[in-house]
Amino acid sequence: MFEGFETAQIDVGPASVFVRYGGEGPPVVLLHGHPRTSATWHRVAPLLVAAGHTVVCPDLRGYGRSRGPRFTEDHEGYSKRAVAGDVVAVMRHLGHRRFALLGHDRGGYVALRLVLDHPECVSRVAFADCVPLTEHLSRITVDFATQWWHWFFFAQPGIPERVITADPDGWYHGDPETMGRENHEEWRNATRDPDVVRAMLEDYRAGLTVDRRHEEADRAAGRRITCPALVLWSLRDDLEDLYGDPRDIWRSWADDVRGLGIDSGHHVAEEAPEALASALTDFLRPGPGPE
Repeated sequence: MFEGFETAQIDVGPASVFVRYGGEGPPVVLLHGHPRTSATWHRVAPLLVAAGHTVVCPDLRGYGRSRGPRFTEDHEGYSKRAVAGDVVAVMRHLGHRRFALLGHDRGGYVALRLVLDHPECVSRVAFADCVPLTEHLSRITVDFATQWWHWFFFAQPGIPERVITADPDGWYHGDPETMGRENHEEWRNATRDPDVVRAMLEDYRAGLTVDRRHEEADRAAGRRITCPALVLWSLRDDLEDLYGDPRDIWRSWADDVRGLGIDSGHHVAEEAPEALASALTDFLRPGPGPE
């Protein structure tokens, strides 16, 4: 995986971030979702390098080989604000003050926080298979609660750690042929680490508490995404079934929204890397981008 890329473990103060980076040209950061690591981008990143970009793929705080601070009852150490700060610090360490950004799944919530907290750093932002946390929470239905029940299970103190670590292979499911064997091995090692499992749960616990409050404060203050925003969704996932066209939701957060659906299941970087890389490359090219 990641032929020609370099790796580093970068100290950003309260966290230590593992990162893969390679290529030359305008930088783009790829933020993975749950329960993946930066290895999920192993088919997409080379395509973006070939298109003329520097590509940076970090493990989110606490995921994979990144490590965060001790766990606290307020979950602040694993808030999207904290993780967004990690990304800014990593990019500055690598010599980049401004960059494009793609966040998938939980990484999309980090991307939203980053572009709102550090708008001067982000030239363009893309969101894949996500809408803002508060948009989910304001639309809870029986279908959402049935399909996304894990959000509320993960929020329980102590219980999900015991359930998941008792049988991580029974809890998490991944196919080495679909994922790629090296990616699958890295993911499996991460999900068998109790510290990683706890950190991933803290991500969800922060989502329902401190992250929700941050988004509510954004709306009350009228903060919006002012750079171009691309919205992508997997046609064989459930986002469109739940909410219709997700671009309509994002238009209440961003001034310039475009996007499209991709024929894929949820883990689009592994299942449809060419389509994802093509959509992102078109978006990053000067001009209007995909509608």
